[in-house]
Amino acid sequence: MTPRAALLFLAALAAGCAAPAARPEPGGGAPVFARVADPESIGAVRDLFRRRNPGYDLEYRGGLKSLDESLRARILFVQEGESSVRIGRGSEALAVSEGDAILLRPGETLAFVPPVGALVFTVPEPIPATVPKVIRPDFDPRLTDTPGGCATETDAYRRLLLTWREENGPYVYRGLNAHRVRIVDSFTHFHPVSGGFDEFYLVQGLLPGGRLLTSGAVDRIRAPETVTREETASLLEEMPLAVGDLVYLPRGVVHRGVGGALVQVITVPGFVPGAEIGVDADLSAINARLGLSGPDALPFNPAAAAGTPGGSR
Repeated sequence: MTPRAALLFLAALAAGCAAPAARPEPGGGAPVFARVADPESIGAVRDLFRRRNPGYDLEYRGGLKSLDESLRARILFVQEGESSVRIGRGSEALAVSEGDAILLRPGETLAFVPPVGALVFTVPEPIPATVPKVIRPDFDPRLTDTPGGCATETDAYRRLLLTWREENGPYVYRGLNAHRVRIVDSFTHFHPVSGGFDEFYLVQGLLPGGRLLTSGAVDRIRAPETVTREETASLLEEMPLAVGDLVYLPRGVVHRGVGGALVQVITVPGFVPGAEIGVDADLSAINARLGLSGPDALPFNPAAAAGTPGGSR
């Protein structure tokens, strides 16, 4: 299923129309691409996300000036603008800009001057008192580059804003994890439907050629001895990225970022240890068995194929 087909499928569901037949979802279905400036595509992502993750919600707010208090906690990811934010009446103004996260506890209000654009998650779990109200990955001395995951090079830019384990970073929260990372050539992987997590890529910067490879056919990729030559042409789909994209990767969707993209990677629930499964060795095996080379070969990360790197978050 292509991203456009997936979006149309979701729109049909929302409208109560009869949906076209879709691939069975042993691997979790297809990725959904949205633009933060497009309410319709964000709405389609929201509908699917809420169905898959009870107790969670999301929305994109452009020109956001304030938020009233809520009975549930919220986490905001600033996407557009530089501003000062006040959390709670009479509070000190704190500087924020693109890439920062703001954490609101139940009952707290928020006000920006000037307004910003932000992706807003509602989360079911309370936010620990040890986590600050504002996390600034480029300005917080406690957050330093931590190579791993999608950025294994030694000079990788990878800052863990919210993490699962305290040995990985100072701000631990398991209801939602996030890390801001520059993806140059990640390994190809998926997060299992059972015991895994959904993932978002919020694109905040890009080099020419930055793109995402995806597949909803994880069951086929993981059986390289049965894949036919005819299947290989549609086994992976390549999508160019743009600043302002929000890519929703449900559990089970194979993905790999290449070409250079600065991304806020957000996982729901948090990054469950052991729930990141590499498939580069499988892709390499398909190429070898079918004698695929050059433009006909399935792309894969050679280093990962020899021993898939990972990295807890």
